[in-house]
Amino acid sequence: MSIENTWITVDHYLTNLLIPSDPVLDKALQANKDAGLPEIDVAPNQGKLLYLLARIQGVRSILEIGTLGGYSTIWLARALPQDGRLISLELDPKHAKVAQSNIDRARLSEKVEIRVGTALESLEKLAKEETEPFDMIFIDADKPNNPHYFEWALKLSRRGSLIIVDNVVRNGVVADESSTDPSVQGVRSFLEMAAAEPRVSATAIQTVGSKGYDGFSILLVTDGQ
Repeated sequence: MSIENTWITVDHYLTNLLIPSDPVLDKALQANKDAGLPEIDVAPNQGKLLYLLARIQGVRSILEIGTLGGYSTIWLARALPQDGRLISLELDPKHAKVAQSNIDRARLSEKVEIRVGTALESLEKLAKEETEPFDMIFIDADKPNNPHYFEWALKLSRRGSLIIVDNVVRNGVVADESSTDPSVQGVRSFLEMAAAEPRVSATAIQTVGSKGYDGFSILLVTDGQ
C-alpha cells in the first residue's frame, strides 16, 4: 500500500469511528458535487476539528473568508449558541447559491449570512459597519491574498479571538523559498507576518489524509487593537 493510500485508509477509519454519517452534511457534499463545485471542502474530521475549536473557545461570532458550498460553514455554525452569528464571504455567486441552499437545509439560516463579492471589498464594508469583533475567523480563500486577509482578521478580532488559516503547507512546497507559485508566496508571506506580529501567538501543523498533504495555522490574538 502506498503512503498516500495509507493516509486515506486511516482517515476513513478515524472518520467512520468518531464522526458518524450526517445526512445534512452528506447532502451538502453531494449538492456541491452535483453543481460542479471543486471538491476542496475540508474533510469530515477537519470539519469536526473546526467545530470543536469553536466550542472550546465558546464563540458567539464567526467570520469565514471563503464559503464554497457551505460545508465548513455548517460545521462552524453548529458550534454557535442560539443567538450566535456567522458571516461568510464568497466571491462566486453560483457557489453562494449552492451554499445558501445547503445552509437552509441545515436549518441554520437564522445564524448564517453569506455576502457575495470580492473578500477584500466585503471586509472593508464589514469594518465600516463597526461590527463587534469576531471570536473566531476562518480563512480559506484564494491564497495569494492571505497576507491581506490576515491584516483584516487582526482588525476585526479582539484579544482572545482565534484565527485559523487553512492550506498552509501546499503539499510541502511552502518550505521552498524559490517557488514562484502565487499561492505558495501568499502563504509564506502570511506566515512571515504572523511570526513577526506581536499581537498573536501562532503555530502551524502539517496534515495528511483523504485531502492529501497540507496543513493549517492557528493563531491566538493576545493583544487587542
